[in-house]
Amino acid sequence: MALALGAALAASACSEDLEIDRSGPVAGWPEYGGDAGGTRHSPLDQITRENVHALEIAWVYHTGDVVDGSETLLPGSFQATPILRDGTLFLCTPRNRVLALDAGTGERRWAFDPEVDTSGIYVLACRGVSYWNDPQAAAGDACAARIFTGTVDGRLFSLDAASGVPCPGFGAGGALDLSAGVGDVAPGEYGVTSPPVVVGGRVITGTMVLDNRRVDSPGGVVRAFDARTGALAWAWDPVPPNRRIAVGEDGVRYRRGTTNAWSIFSVDRGRGLVFIPTGNTSPDYYGGLRDGLAGFSSSLVALDARTGRVAWHFQTVHHDLWDYDVPSQPALIDFPSPHGPIPAVAQATKTGHLFFLERETGKPIFPVEERPVPQGGAPGETLSPTQPFPVRPPPLHPTELRPEDAFGFTFWDRGKCRETIASARSEGLYTPPSLQGSIDYPGMGGGMNWGSVAYDPATGLLVTRSSRVATYVRLVPREEFDRRFPDGSPDFGYEPMAGAPYALQRMSLLSPFGAPCNPPPWGVLTAVDVARGEIRWQVPLGTTRDLAPWPLWLATGVPGAGGPIVTAAGLVFVGGTTDHFLRALDLESGEELFRGRLPAAGAATPMTYRLARDGRQFVVIAAGGHGLMGGKGGDALVAFALPAP
Repeated sequence: MALALGAALAASACSEDLEIDRSGPVAGWPEYGGDAGGTRHSPLDQITRENVHALEIAWVYHTGDVVDGSETLLPGSFQATPILRDGTLFLCTPRNRVLALDAGTGERRWAFDPEVDTSGIYVLACRGVSYWNDPQAAAGDACAARIFTGTVDGRLFSLDAASGVPCPGFGAGGALDLSAGVGDVAPGEYGVTSPPVVVGGRVITGTMVLDNRRVDSPGGVVRAFDARTGALAWAWDPVPPNRRIAVGEDGVRYRRGTTNAWSIFSVDRGRGLVFIPTGNTSPDYYGGLRDGLAGFSSSLVALDARTGRVAWHFQTVHHDLWDYDVPSQPALIDFPSPHGPIPAVAQATKTGHLFFLERETGKPIFPVEERPVPQGGAPGETLSPTQPFPVRPPPLHPTELRPEDAFGFTFWDRGKCRETIASARSEGLYTPPSLQGSIDYPGMGGGMNWGSVAYDPATGLLVTRSSRVATYVRLVPREEFDRRFPDGSPDFGYEPMAGAPYALQRMSLLSPFGAPCNPPPWGVLTAVDVARGEIRWQVPLGTTRDLAPWPLWLATGVPGAGGPIVTAAGLVFVGGTTDHFLRALDLESGEELFRGRLPAAGAATPMTYRLARDGRQFVVIAAGGHGLMGGKGGDALVAFALPAP
């Protein structure tokens, strides 16, 4: 089908005789990832390949929460994906305000403001909230249904889903202080950016710990609390069993410096397992002082949801020195093997690798090989001699950047990129950080990130969005750092890593004109045939529009944040670019079928729902831009639908 763009087709849709099948299913979006397993798949089929071009804006809600960077170190990002329960959309804003909207009209039903302390916050973000219906409560009781949400200043709230009022029996006045037991916390260093999960009457959450501040950062404990009272049910301190060392005084219950779990969890309620993607042991780029604490870093960990005990774990990067956190929500799928479906988990990583693991054991379904990687770390460092590489699928991201690969719009800026790459160590994936300077490719943002994957069980296709921007990294000797920044407040691009022999210089590898030094595409959407472990298609995603002036609107693919969803009608909906569009693509081919203009970039994952047989299918996305990606910010939640009857 020919490409359908913006207002021209929206206007023509009113005059054409659309075929809209209203006999199909009604379905919601009850959890952040569409379902507890994060497959981001909807059974809805009212919007089809044939009529998607006629989508128009049905309603827009402005939250009033635009973060311009005046109160934080970086502008914020409206990253939320709403959930749908009982005809109501529930979502959060960058400042952790929680909103309940009428799903048919976008009108506000209630709002709750936790009044977060933004002092020292690096970037404000909230990806979503969770819902729980208390089976012991009577209909109409206060807090019979609850919304759980975390905040960037380290609190966990329980709200009455009907009114937004904090539930008084949960913690202290409806909130828990998550910093209890982790020791001293600097402003902005510790908080929650992803939704908790609820299983077996327990609400389970991890936390975000700010990267590269210090060796003894707050620990990354994952905790489960009673969903009614907030009482601690269990805590998983991510310390390998052979490193169980007594923690310190001053109220420190959990070991400091351990890997944190900042991204989105998945739940297999039937098996009683919660799947935790983990970040990195502090600090990210120097591991000489970790003392064996990195055993759960950059891993997928399956915990018993009842006890918090580790059922199994799989490490995607050994002794991670590249900020290659596992950022994506694990997707619980039935792997289509020749001998029947295998309960599996698909895990996307920043390295561009996709791992398919058996859900009950963590055993790889496709072979994973330990391959030699570059050596020669900084003095005091010990590198892993090998790293795990899945045999299938192939990497979804290039693994090497040479000086001759440098990109530039002109001979001059290409030459500057070439000089930077040539001056640094650039030996492919897992080039170690160095005093000389090193090129990380994939960079610190990936590869795949928190936008995660979407899986269609009918076709066996898994779709994911990934960025391609290299990172320049240099370890800065402590004496040099202290001399340059005697007050301990470094310029942007430098990070202290206090307690380590080195500080860090880190930045995206960009040309003097602001374009990535690596060749385009700089953002791609990829579909993987899961059964074969093969790439079905891969297309550039996004253009330079909204970052560059016309006529420099190039279809180079662009970096971004957010991920795709898929529907039973064979469509992929995705934002995740720096340009201001929601796109729909053909799931089978990757052909773009629709672009809907947004008031700002959709740095979030969309969702879709249909409320009734006589109703329309909506596709909703947060359009608020992303501070790290440039461009303007915003506060709009935008709903698309086919024309009303």
